[in-house]
Amino acid sequence: MIKLNGLSLFANVGVGETYLSEIGVDIVVANELLSERARFYKHLHPDCNMICGDITDPKVYKKIISESRSKNVDFILATPPCQGMSIAGQMHPEDARNYLITYVIDSIRNLSPQYVMMENVFMQLQTAINYNGERILIPEIIESIFGNDYFIEQKVIDTKFYGVPQQRKRALILLSKKTSNNHWLFPEYDSKIVTLEEAIGDLPSLDPFIKEAPYRDVFPEYEAKRKRGLEVSKWHYARPHVWRNVEAMMHTPTGCSARKNPVYFPKKKDGTMVGGAPRTYMRMQWDKAAPTITSYNHTISSFQNVHPGRLIKGTGLYSDARVLTIFEMLRIMSLPDNWNIPDWASESLIRKVIGEGVPPMAVKRIVEKLAL
Repeated sequence: MIKLNGLSLFANVGVGETYLSEIGVDIVVANELLSERARFYKHLHPDCNMICGDITDPKVYKKIISESRSKNVDFILATPPCQGMSIAGQMHPEDARNYLITYVIDSIRNLSPQYVMMENVFMQLQTAINYNGERILIPEIIESIFGNDYFIEQKVIDTKFYGVPQQRKRALILLSKKTSNNHWLFPEYDSKIVTLEEAIGDLPSLDPFIKEAPYRDVFPEYEAKRKRGLEVSKWHYARPHVWRNVEAMMHTPTGCSARKNPVYFPKKKDGTMVGGAPRTYMRMQWDKAAPTITSYNHTISSFQNVHPGRLIKGTGLYSDARVLTIFEMLRIMSLPDNWNIPDWASESLIRKVIGEGVPPMAVKRIVEKLAL
């Protein structure tokens, strides 16, 4: 087994590093901008030195580097914010967040670690920034600076091929020092994909909580189902939804969008269909890996966010007209069932940090290659 001390930059709450200690990488220093997330991280990783603050602040950056040197950091995991590159965002070429990668580059220069994993949306490999007076692609910057000293591998992966029951394309850049004689390569893809059925098919069905009281009698078993769900996990409970969305999804088959329904489609007050993309108001599919879990996983109207459901015998309706529970998302993100979520964390915070996290099983599978 390898034994490395690591630094996590743009750490979120430490989703990606969940299993690293099992394979010999101890994240001993981490940096996160937002105090609420830093507190969440410290709850999950109490032995790590969490430095909360803005990495662009020279004092914060200096502390990150000095603490990393004192802890003999030889591994960096860096996941800078991606909104400026993401096709789900504005994709503004001069978004300030696109330039946070330069702090990762400086950290590598300052610490000279044996290994580095940089992770971002797949557009990272096609994003150019202004660097030393030139407009240059991020991978080309990294190659020009580190190509003499490091083996550099880059690839757009889909996490569903690394034991994660979720389709999630991410750009990864791996650096391994040439003096280590350990050229870090990506593992081969699995031939077997973990389906949504295998991941969450065993969990109890749940009815949504209807926000409008007059419609709540539509689900007379709501309380009994809720109780069965909570017996599995305190995080397996259904979110509240408005009736118009629930009604539309009750008439929507597995893998389909309510936008295709002839009668029960998402409506405005005037009865016409609401605007939006074709894959909104859409159920997932049991026989495939889940679609990408996003930070908007709380709403039916977002991209393919709705539980796949099952046909209710004799009714023509489909069960589970709701978004995924937090517990279902833990499994789809390849997090452990007993992931130690702090009791003080709000549901909105939990959902957001999961949606912005890196599936940890994929991280583990890639880092494991260092020990082979």
